[in-house]
Amino acid sequence: MPPSRHASDAKIAAATLELLRTKGPSAVTVEGVAAHSGVARTTVYRRYADRAAMLTDVLQRLAAENAVDEHDCSGEGRLRWVVERASAMILDGIGFGGFAALLTDADPAFTDAFRTVLQTHRRLLADELRAGVADGVLTLRGDIETLVDSIVGALLAEYGRTGAIADDWSDRLVALHSDVLAERP
Repeated sequence: MPPSRHASDAKIAAATLELLRTKGPSAVTVEGVAAHSGVARTTVYRRYADRAAMLTDVLQRLAAENAVDEHDCSGEGRLRWVVERASAMILDGIGFGGFAALLTDADPAFTDAFRTVLQTHRRLLADELRAGVADGVLTLRGDIETLVDSIVGALLAEYGRTGAIADDWSDRLVALHSDVLAERP
């Protein structure tokens, strides 16, 4: 019995992200993904017209996965959710090699695809913080977009400084920002 479409799609997506994280965007080719996933090249081409379409689809799925789930809607819970989702785009998604390629524009097709997806993902994170303000569990003391950017910046700084992301990184970042977005009494 041939593998289901869903199973093939999952293998393609996993291989795309694995290659992106471990070898950078230049390793993400239709041929490379087919070889890494065990899915026939013809099957990959049936799903995607080209590499750019494959990258865009997989990155959009990653953003959607990282944006949709139930979570604690307290002020701290919302902030933690935003910290974890913002970092997941790097840690579970493009990896530090992919982020380096983004910064250097080493692969313009990847840069364009990721920036498009990132704008949507970032808007979802900012909207979650705005919802916390509207619900009265957070008080804004600064620019929400800059706060979201600072989360990603802190992740990159931790990795650059230590070569790893400590297990308590999210806890430390939530504590750091607790006075920026403080719960109302």
